[in-house]
Amino acid sequence: MAKKSYALKQLLPEENPKTGTKYIVRKPTKGLKASEKLRVKKYDPVLKKHVWFVEKKMPPHSK
Repeated sequence: MAKKSYALKQLLPEENPKTGTKYIVRKPTKGLKASEKLRVKKYDPVLKKHVWFVEKKMPPHSK
């Protein structure tokens, strides 16, 4: 089976991460963009405005 060329990353609001809003995105594991942290401006429905979201690690799966 082939190895995945991407990893799932979680984006949380930079200013106020306790709003509960998060985005799950695919990030390449190889190449130029693999070493950079993602920082994307997206809409937060709790704050009702666009804010910067930054990359955080996904929480581990519980068994």
